[in-house]
Amino acid sequence: MKSLVNPRGLPFEAVLCDIDGVIRFYDTSEVSRLEKAAELPEGTTAAIGFAPENDLPLLLGQITRNQWAHSIAQGLVPDVSQAEAQALAKAFTEADSRTDEAVVHLLRRVRSHCPVILVSNATVWLDEDLELLGLTDLADDVVNSALVGVAKPDRRIYEIAAERAGAPIDRCLFVDDREENITAATELGMATMLHRSAAELEEALAPVLKSSLLS
Repeated sequence: MKSLVNPRGLPFEAVLCDIDGVIRFYDTSEVSRLEKAAELPEGTTAAIGFAPENDLPLLLGQITRNQWAHSIAQGLVPDVSQAEAQALAKAFTEADSRTDEAVVHLLRRVRSHCPVILVSNATVWLDEDLELLGLTDLADDVVNSALVGVAKPDRRIYEIAAERAGAPIDRCLFVDDREENITAATELGMATMLHRSAAELEEALAPVLKSSLLS
């Protein structure tokens, strides 16, 4: 299956890009270490943290980081001690992150030719995170689920992003690392790219970068 889909074969006029899994990646080594020490299967903490009952209120801006950590710890308590659960929850919710510099470079290049909008299922502290990562000037706007009250794959968040970009739905390229989010964007008529690498992203962005050289 091709990662780039354009239902009408039109060049795009805006790039709508996910953050986590495309631009930002978390260091979960401390979580893995603590899980091993507590004799928990690797990934247990993430499964609890990203369970809809814990994750969705966070992504809709309804709970704080501390409340999220508390819900994770409560989910872990049947299998580990309270102290272990709290340490795991803290390590998970406060994990350090890094950026894919190749992706950042590509988005900075394409932004000089068309609007770039970040579209993220994120937290109310996303702006602080972007500042720490030096990414406050990466995009023309940020559509944060915790601030707009809807999360991918709800069609409304894509419509908000396209409106902020000032581009018709079918002239937007949407980039994300999750199949369900790509499917929703494709059904709306967007060009889409299922992100796997910076090299594939560069290929997907080529129509704008090449056309700018010819103009």
